[in-house]
Amino acid sequence: MTDETTDDSESADETAENAGHRAFWADSVADEIAARDPEEPIVIKGGVSPSGVAHLGNFNEIMRGYFVAEVLRERGHEVRQVFTSDDKDPLRKLPRKLADADGNIVGLGDVDAGALGRNLGKPYTSIPDPFGEAESYAAHFANLLKADADRLGVPVEMLSNTELYEEGAFDPVVERVLSDVDDARAVLSKYQRKVDEEYVPFNPVCEACGKITETVTDIDLDAKTVDYVCTDMTVGDETIDGCGHEGTATFREGKLPWRFEWPGQWQVLGVDFEPFGKDHAEGSWPSGEDIARNVLGIEPPVPMTYEWFTLNGEALSSSAGNVVTVPEILELLEPEVLRYFFVLDPKKARNLDLSRLDQLVDDFDRFERAYFGEVDDENLTAFAERAYPFVVDEVREDRVRLPYTFAAVLGMTDDREVRVQMARNEGHFTDETPEWAVEEALERVEKARAWAERMDNAYNYRLQVELPDADFDADVAAALDDLADFVAAGHDGEEIQGEIYETARRHDVEVSDLFGAGYRLFFDQPQGPRLGEFLGDLDRTFVVKRLRREE
Repeated sequence: MTDETTDDSESADETAENAGHRAFWADSVADEIAARDPEEPIVIKGGVSPSGVAHLGNFNEIMRGYFVAEVLRERGHEVRQVFTSDDKDPLRKLPRKLADADGNIVGLGDVDAGALGRNLGKPYTSIPDPFGEAESYAAHFANLLKADADRLGVPVEMLSNTELYEEGAFDPVVERVLSDVDDARAVLSKYQRKVDEEYVPFNPVCEACGKITETVTDIDLDAKTVDYVCTDMTVGDETIDGCGHEGTATFREGKLPWRFEWPGQWQVLGVDFEPFGKDHAEGSWPSGEDIARNVLGIEPPVPMTYEWFTLNGEALSSSAGNVVTVPEILELLEPEVLRYFFVLDPKKARNLDLSRLDQLVDDFDRFERAYFGEVDDENLTAFAERAYPFVVDEVREDRVRLPYTFAAVLGMTDDREVRVQMARNEGHFTDETPEWAVEEALERVEKARAWAERMDNAYNYRLQVELPDADFDADVAAALDDLADFVAAGHDGEEIQGEIYETARRHDVEVSDLFGAGYRLFFDQPQGPRLGEFLGDLDRTFVVKRLRREE
């Protein structure tokens, strides 16, 4: 009886623990990885071709991989998270936008676009940095991604494909692929039409012009070389001219095509897990899995397909210029809010609407409150209890989170004391609130202010601390005095908003004239935010004096 009771108890504990794990997708992925009993360190990989702006979409799989890595580390595993820059790929077309060393998006007119145009067809690592700071275009892009990872506290190693080839890391993969070209062709032909009896899955770099060419005429496995002809490269409706040079290249002086290179990376780096977008799930992953098993003789890593997110309702696109960088978004959001965006279920499509960032912040705040048991939502609480510690730098229950739109209201003034008093009026700060919590809470004000300015929305106004120079008709002035008495009586913002209409009616004043007078007094502008609610947030003494036109 005792043994049976113990077993039941342990089973219940395990069930509860598993339920918690199921609430967070990264636990399920970690379970799948651990079930393979991998050698340590466990390797988690992501990768991108450095084709344009290093934007938030490129950061997707870094963050997805990070949460899985953190769960594995929590379980006691040694984990190595790497991110490959597929920088031996050729530059196929000019991007519309670039990002400078600080992550600011710029147009081609701000750089030497001609230098880029002259290097079409060459590997990214052979192209000068358009900003003249890094050793190459590829290095500039990789530096941006590494800086973004550092901003969010993600310990990722940036690896260069070019360097891996130069070091000979890919030699065994290239040799394996080229040792049985017929077999490689047969596997690839199931996924790609452009495979004929002359196709060779290796792209040398022309020693004469420096461009990638796809025409291999002979293979020497003993010498580890190929003979080639530098032929034209077709990119959409455009053609990048080859120079016609005939030469010989070693396995280190070229690259595998993407469909072979990706599984080649798995072998070279010993990859155990890789997340990727649904475009790869429908294209490159099936061929990569097949090539891994039936050409390279290795087991592919645990995969995870994530849904793309859209930006302002449109697909993220470097070429179209619909992008936002990590530094840009961190001007508007705290790092933990951005981490929260990525900790959500990767299989659900989401839209990052910059105009409605207040909704994202509100969702994060509710997620945080759920962790501390303050939300009556069983599913959200289970998810938060598991995922929240991976989102914040430190779990602290006594944090204060100002609602984002309220923070935007506070951002209408630069006066710290006014900000603090407004927050006290709303009950966000009390005498017991520690100073560190006040300072941390006020950091959101700067973010929300930047958001209001970027979006030029209803919060993009500036409170006039000094009394503006304004004269009003006697009936409007009398209405303002009455409104001051109403505020002095201790009414809240909604009541003040309604009273503005009633006061205008009693004094036979146009409502628009009374609102206009209020906007002139507080903003020195003809319009502004919802006035009554805003006045309810301000220090009452300040509002009463201003409505009475007193210094």
